[in-house]
Amino acid sequence: MASPSSLFGAFISTLRTVASDIGVILLLVGAPVLYGFFYPWFYTEEVVQRVPVAVVQQDGSGLARQMMRFASASPRIDVVLTTGDEREAREALLRGDVMGYALLPPDLKRHVVRSESTPVPVYANGAYPLAAKQVQYGFAEAFGTVSAGVELRRLGASGQSKLQAASSRSPVNLQMEAMFNPTEGYGSFVVAAVAILILQQTLLMGSALLVGTWREQGQAAAPPRVWLGRLLALCTLGWLSGLYYFGWMFFWHDFPRGGNPWGALLLLAIFVPAVAGLGALIGWWLADRERAMQALLFTSIPLAFMGGFSWPAEALPTILQWLRWLSPSTAAIKASLQLNQLGAPVVAALFPLSVLLSLALVGWLAMLWVGKVNRGQMT
Repeated sequence: MASPSSLFGAFISTLRTVASDIGVILLLVGAPVLYGFFYPWFYTEEVVQRVPVAVVQQDGSGLARQMMRFASASPRIDVVLTTGDEREAREALLRGDVMGYALLPPDLKRHVVRSESTPVPVYANGAYPLAAKQVQYGFAEAFGTVSAGVELRRLGASGQSKLQAASSRSPVNLQMEAMFNPTEGYGSFVVAAVAILILQQTLLMGSALLVGTWREQGQAAAPPRVWLGRLLALCTLGWLSGLYYFGWMFFWHDFPRGGNPWGALLLLAIFVPAVAGLGALIGWWLADRERAMQALLFTSIPLAFMGGFSWPAEALPTILQWLRWLSPSTAAIKASLQLNQLGAPVVAALFPLSVLLSLALVGWLAMLWVGKVNRGQMT
């Protein structure tokens, strides 16, 4: 049997300690599994569809009725209210019965026949950005299709053939295609980044909790080889969680993934040690099991905002733009999106990978030194 003072013995002893500590094992094993299963579940319907809307129809022409039909056929919106009174539509919007409405103004067809500019106002509830986007896009696509038909008929009446009319109306065709988020879904956008933050926070809190417990019990003092074994045990659990996310969760929920699998593995290999070293240092510094949880529990939301995916990093105060790199999640999110989602080569992610490697080296060397000094003071 391996000696507890050897590297392998410390590795096995740490895993046994984790298995016997319900709080630590819930953070290092239970939480990543549960988050990986339930968190993406809420984003299964990635794209908002059939958003309830109203149409204020103040023009009784055939053109207005055609615009109504095209709006009703749009998969983005669902026309649940048709009225001639804009006040009624506005009140329905304020009550939440609809998420937006379009106003077809009086004399709409007359202005179109005269080739006059005829704006069609579209109002949406800005408190719900995803729904508001669908309201605006739905009406824009429906009315734009009708407008294109009117323009083609006008050009045809002037003597142009169908091909000439199509070329005159749109000499340069625009085709938009989302390359790395084909569904343009919110889940594909947010889960890929938040998964890294989940991996960090669970490993960070679990490591700090375990080391804080050792400090309380007077077991933190140990030679470097023992601390190497302890940190490797924590990394093993972190690597398994990372493989679970990159190797199963993204596939199961069909999120964009696998662009550069070897690069993603390299990222995990560096990211997990950086987090484990930081968590061990925090646990040693706080020296209290509960305090470690209390200090780290509420850091997730600030770190998410500083990660640069939900809020532009350039909009942060200058000092936060620098301090955010002290969290491994900042560099890991950037590298993960480049390697796992975009399929970029490793050379494109050298900066965030270098940051993670530096954090890992500093954290591990500091932890080995702290443990050695602490042990020397206690003997």
